[in-house]
Amino acid sequence: MVEAMLDLVKAESERIDARVLEPACGSGNFLVEVLQRKLATVEQRFSTSDFEKRQYALFGLMCIYGIELLEDNIAECRQNLVEVLGAYLGTDENDDVWKAALYVLSANIVHGDALAMVTNIGEPIVFAEWGYLGKGRFQRRDFRYDTLTQMSSFGEDTLFGDLGKHEIFTPIKSHPPLTIKDLAHG
Repeated sequence: MVEAMLDLVKAESERIDARVLEPACGSGNFLVEVLQRKLATVEQRFSTSDFEKRQYALFGLMCIYGIELLEDNIAECRQNLVEVLGAYLGTDENDDVWKAALYVLSANIVHGDALAMVTNIGEPIVFAEWGYLGKGRFQRRDFRYDTLTQMSSFGEDTLFGDLGKHEIFTPIKSHPPLTIKDLAHG
């Protein structure tokens, strides 16, 4: 069923930089399949360079987001995703890319309520938007989930009405560029 759903948006589900949010991610069955598709694209494009392969595989993971109410599901989802990445790259928990992935997943897979748009402790959900700057450097900008979703309604003041005027495009925090090593020891 997951594969059939993703096949409906095949091109997007295979794009390394396509951002995917599962608002009730459970243990990650949907997100694992998205990651596997992204990694297949990484393999197709960057298999000849171990450096680029590692960078883009991590970047693919950085573009996957989830929200889940149950704490045990959060841990299982994060573990499932990092294991898929680790198996693809042939790494384990001692490798910096594994540690960096866990750091990313701690920001991207959130313990909270997607409908109320708050974390399990009642704070607004904040997501990290990751960008790959090239040469092994990543950029992180943080955005509030409730701000992102308020622009999804249709009407005169829609998301696409005037791209420059909405606060949706203003991060609440921008971080300096980071490497895998920085993320691993973050």
